[in-house]
Amino acid sequence: MLQTLFPRNPVARALTLSTMALAASNGVFYTVSVLYFTRVVGLSAGTVGVGLGIAGGAGVLGAFFAGRWSDRAGAHRVQVWGVAAQALALAAYSFAGDAVTFTAVAIVATAARGVHSTARQALLARWFTGPERVEVRARLRVVMNVFIGLGTLAAGIALLLDTTAAYRTAMVATAALLLGAVVPLVVLPRRVPELAARLLADPSASGADQGDEGADGEAGPPARHPLRDRTYVASVALNAVVAMQFGVMTVGVPLWVASTDAPTAVVSALLVVNTVLVALLQVRASRGTHDVRGAGRAVRRGAVLLAGACVLYAAAGHGSLVAATVLLVLAAVAHSLGEVVSEAGGWGMAFELADPRRAGAYQGLSQTGYALAGMAAPVVVTALPIRYGTPGWLALGAIFVAAGAGAAAVAARAASPAAVEPVRVEV
Repeated sequence: MLQTLFPRNPVARALTLSTMALAASNGVFYTVSVLYFTRVVGLSAGTVGVGLGIAGGAGVLGAFFAGRWSDRAGAHRVQVWGVAAQALALAAYSFAGDAVTFTAVAIVATAARGVHSTARQALLARWFTGPERVEVRARLRVVMNVFIGLGTLAAGIALLLDTTAAYRTAMVATAALLLGAVVPLVVLPRRVPELAARLLADPSASGADQGDEGADGEAGPPARHPLRDRTYVASVALNAVVAMQFGVMTVGVPLWVASTDAPTAVVSALLVVNTVLVALLQVRASRGTHDVRGAGRAVRRGAVLLAGACVLYAAAGHGSLVAATVLLVLAAVAHSLGEVVSEAGGWGMAFELADPRRAGAYQGLSQTGYALAGMAAPVVVTALPIRYGTPGWLALGAIFVAAGAGAAAVAARAASPAAVEPVRVEV
């Protein structure tokens, strides 16, 4: 835990400090934002939903194009721009007095979040290598979960006071924390002078149509655009399907618990179980996922665990108060284990299958997949388990298993010698 919170590597340390402030800001924002928009600004719940839905599309575009920007300008610079723009947008919420202004601010804030997410992945992909790369990503996720929890607890003060001033103060705090997240990133290039050179794209990547020359003067293979890399596109698509599990925990579980005999307070307990298990196990689960084949197997194991969680969630709908509560807790444990394992495998595939000469563009496509999963998850969860009950849960579990098996097959094929070296036939 000390290595997670206080890493010795200067780049990892800067990312960790920035993530602490960023996560605390997110925790406060997630807790008070809806109440702020409806009670203080005076928007209807439907208007908030539509505005955030439109903003979600901007987040997808931001995540995608930030990859190209990271290759050209440097991921560290793009990350600073993304976090700073997000902070200014959150501050602008204080001046949003109607639906149009709210939606415009939400678009900027969500797009900036997508830009920051991709730039961070690109920085990790270029600066770190092998097992260290996935391990640092796992440690950052632990920090993110812990400090989101702390931010949520701090935001509870605003909920207890339940006044306009309290909600406005909380929203200002989210912007201030995000501005604090910029500081470690701004000073990082001075502390690590070689950072800029390492984070810029390989010059050969810009000559994708001409090819590049090696030391012997022979033309080497061109750097492909990630959308033309069928293996990578398949990996992103399959991992995005598995990543819909986040929507199960945040949208599906609260709605499902309300339909069972278990008390609604169980929802908080399930979220605590998820947070604790992720904090304790995410780094351990990431070991070995720097290998492509191992990463694919991890996604498959995680998907099977998620399917098991779906079965347990479904069973909870047919039990008494005690039985339903026990089944829901077991489901949350299986869900959390599936989450940490599948996420680690997904990171490994996203890093190791990418062309290092266009690391930013590849990570941009990967983060676009996660953004699309975040948009699709509420729709899929409400359309299947919440609407159809047990059959819907079983169908969702089958979808997870199929996607996990597909990801493992893609990884195995990519790791096979035939995929790396063409077969030559002597005549």
